[in-house]
Amino acid sequence: MTLVAERKPRSAPHPLRTEAVRGFAPWAGAAVLLTLAVAMATTSTQWQGGWAETRERLHAAAGLLGVPLALAAGCRHGGRERRRRTGELMATAARGPLPRLLASALPLTLWVVAGYAAAVVLAWLATWYCATGDGPYPVAVLTDAVVLACAAVAGQVAGRLVAWRLAAPLLAVGAYAVLGFLSYGGHDGLAALSPVVDGTTVSVPVWWQPVAMTVWAAGLSAAAVLAYAARRRAVALLPLAAATAAGVLLVQTGHDGLWHTGALARRQVCDTSTTPQICVNARYEELLPQVGDALSELTGRLEGVRNLPVRYEDLPGRPGRDEVELPMIAPIGWTVVRGELTDPREYAWAAGMTLYGRGECDEVDPRLDPVDDAVQHYLAPSPLEKDFDEQLAHGSAADQARLKARLAARARLEAMGAQERRAWLSEYFATTDECRPSEVPTL
Repeated sequence: MTLVAERKPRSAPHPLRTEAVRGFAPWAGAAVLLTLAVAMATTSTQWQGGWAETRERLHAAAGLLGVPLALAAGCRHGGRERRRRTGELMATAARGPLPRLLASALPLTLWVVAGYAAAVVLAWLATWYCATGDGPYPVAVLTDAVVLACAAVAGQVAGRLVAWRLAAPLLAVGAYAVLGFLSYGGHDGLAALSPVVDGTTVSVPVWWQPVAMTVWAAGLSAAAVLAYAARRRAVALLPLAAATAAGVLLVQTGHDGLWHTGALARRQVCDTSTTPQICVNARYEELLPQVGDALSELTGRLEGVRNLPVRYEDLPGRPGRDEVELPMIAPIGWTVVRGELTDPREYAWAAGMTLYGRGECDEVDPRLDPVDDAVQHYLAPSPLEKDFDEQLAHGSAADQARLKARLAARARLEAMGAQERRAWLSEYFATTDECRPSEVPTL
């Protein structure tokens, strides 16, 4: 007699597992990942290599693109019972409206957040390998993840309330328009309520701003859920009151009060072995060797010259006394791309211009042109100098005379001995703020 083992019946999979691995939720997460990844990739030169720039770009993409997409995904997912015409059947289930809504919303929300998290990881990896200093901003990422989750849940409620098939795309378009209006419409108070608004790359939020934004978004979402599905709908007043308090706090504080210059942006690192010293903002500390190499010929030719600024500085605000401003590193994407100086020669020329530019003069006397040009040619000539010379050579008689005077001044400065040239340059740099030719040494 053969004994046959009795098989235990398989237990039915948990509803949340079914929701999470099948159907619309995984596609929604993929859509969030693809949308944010494309948005980040198309502007990669403007943030890759700078952690603050990466934070700013991720925050804008998550708010302006991710939130409308999460709302639309939640709306479409929430309206499936109406589309399938199973609303009356589900109403007879043992579970109440709130558990059913949460069972539907939770997997979708997790997938939306997972899609955002994957986009964040990709952006962080793209920045990490060419980072120029600073570090990631996880608090901003966590706040944006909460906002996206709240948008997905609120979209579920909208989908259950509105049966129209075009509700999801119209909700996304409306959310995009409202967020754009709040963020870029010039309404400073209301702009603080938008999850898109950010500080600058040198600023960080006050410690309670992420908390207030989280309470604002979560409170509105929870109030919508409870007002729709709770047995006692009056409990929706509690999260609504919390959201209102957070919103009032954000609006009354305003953008200027919510953001302040970060401690790192107020610090700089310097190479003190050169004259002038070279300082870069601490957010771009890894760029100091590149900047030093780019300016090495300039600083080498200034060795022993007096009356120079003490340093090139790179801090927010105007330079201090005996300082000049370092040519701009930020915004990333122009002078610096993916952690590399795009044109060291042009950067050196821009640094030289800050030393001998006569920006305080209403009008520069033409007689000073050959002298200033000779100093520029000797220290750090413009990459376009040959082009400018050719234009003057093929220009009018006045242009040709101007070129002749420039070439003669360059030749006289080059012909000086090293000691004589240092003495002349010392005298010249003592008069860089003068506008009268009689006060400037001649060549």
